[in-house]
Amino acid sequence: MSKLGSLGARLHRGEISYDFVGKRKIWYGVSILITITAILGLAVRGLNWGIEFQGGAVFTTPTHMSTSVATAEGYAKDASGHEAVVQKLGNGSLRIQIAGIETDKSDQIRQTLAKDLNINPEKLNADLVGPSWGEQIANKAWEGLAIFMVLVVIYLAIAFEWRMAIAALVALIHDITITTGIYALVGFEVTPGTVIGLLTILGYSLYDTVVVFDSLKEQTKDITKQTRFTYSDIANQSINGTLVRSINTTVVALLPVAGLLFIGGGFLGAGTLNDISLSLFVGLAAGAYSSIFIATPLVADLKEREPAMKALRKRVLAKRAQAAAGEDLVEARTTAGDDPSDAAPAVVGPRNQPASRSRGRGRPSGKRR
Repeated sequence: MSKLGSLGARLHRGEISYDFVGKRKIWYGVSILITITAILGLAVRGLNWGIEFQGGAVFTTPTHMSTSVATAEGYAKDASGHEAVVQKLGNGSLRIQIAGIETDKSDQIRQTLAKDLNINPEKLNADLVGPSWGEQIANKAWEGLAIFMVLVVIYLAIAFEWRMAIAALVALIHDITITTGIYALVGFEVTPGTVIGLLTILGYSLYDTVVVFDSLKEQTKDITKQTRFTYSDIANQSINGTLVRSINTTVVALLPVAGLLFIGGGFLGAGTLNDISLSLFVGLAAGAYSSIFIATPLVADLKEREPAMKALRKRVLAKRAQAAAGEDLVEARTTAGDDPSDAAPAVVGPRNQPASRSRGRGRPSGKRR
């Protein structure tokens, strides 16, 4: 952990960095590819809406059933003609969900199931669920999502600027599309818990993005008064400066969610935990990714279109070109001084310089010492 802390300190001081903004087209391409895959999953497979949205019946058997989950799923499908979701509860009873059936057929299905499971029909509890309840939840969720988006855009436009608001909105839509696309591809059931998890990750994704935006706003306060960095350079510094913090918060948030998803839902068989934990797991990862690779580079792209930022970029590039030319000249001179072959040839033999006219002046003529 000390190495990670040292890495974070060096990133924050700008001693090392990764060029996220410079390589943004690569990450844009990756995001577009993932988003297209998610949209295709939604279009081809669609979402597996739960019983709360389609309506249907839930049958609960007595405790300590010896029938396996797979066998019960087969019985339920034969009795209803629809796919069924069967869960084994902690007391040994089976919870059988059959979505999309007419409520008036529930008694017939109940009798058939009880016969196949070899239990008394009176001991097979049946609960009917109408589609209106789930429809109301879905409508309220969409309304809440729309209001949330509008408020987010207004807040970011006031607190920061409209370009950051647009970038954050694009990142949020990116996260929602990927998360719902994963649900379609995996085939997990969409329940009210899924909707709650989806709305929860939007807040987390926005929080991570705002942290980077706040650092970027602080560092670009007097950006036009200097000629060392472009806006993209400072945006890249902001991402690197908050990178370790983003990784730490994401890992800490993902660990308990992964425990719910893989241990609680996978090994222990608590299938209802999957409803909320998968949306949280995918959404948290997508939110961290979009805040680093999508939102901030997109802000840099939009800001670089401003006349002031264009002029600053020209000044910075001109200064860098001038400095590079000076360094090349110094290097050429240094190289010329160190290479004997390039030096002027040394004079060998008698000197042909004219004798000084003052030589021998003051001496008596014809006399030698």
